[in-house]
Amino acid sequence: MEIIAGIISGAIASWGMGGGALLISLLSNFFNINQHTAQATNLIFFIPTSLCSVIINAKNKNIKYKLGTQIIVFGIIGAAIGALLSNKIEKNILRKIFGIMLIIIAIIEIYNFYKMYIKHKNRHNNNK
Repeated sequence: MEIIAGIISGAIASWGMGGGALLISLLSNFFNINQHTAQATNLIFFIPTSLCSVIINAKNKNIKYKLGTQIIVFGIIGAAIGALLSNKIEKNILRKIFGIMLIIIAIIEIYNFYKMYIKHKNRHNNNK
């Protein structure tokens, strides 16, 4: 089970789609690991998987370094704040916050897919 969880989470993470969200869910729901430990384990998982993805995407010239550098700086600040806050939040509340974030992300992705589908459908119908 650990091998399958790692492969699927790694593949999704390499696509930039939040493999960590899947990994945290698997660790907390199927491996009965508490939310704090699952999130911390995900951070360790994230280092080598993201490094691999960075190397491949750098070779393919898919990275905007100026934008990436700006995001890194503020991401480090946000990560420090988030880590400090998460240690002060009770695990059941942290789990609910995580679930709410996943629902929000899902709604946004469904909406974006719907918009893309409608635009494609309208463009296709206008070309007939």
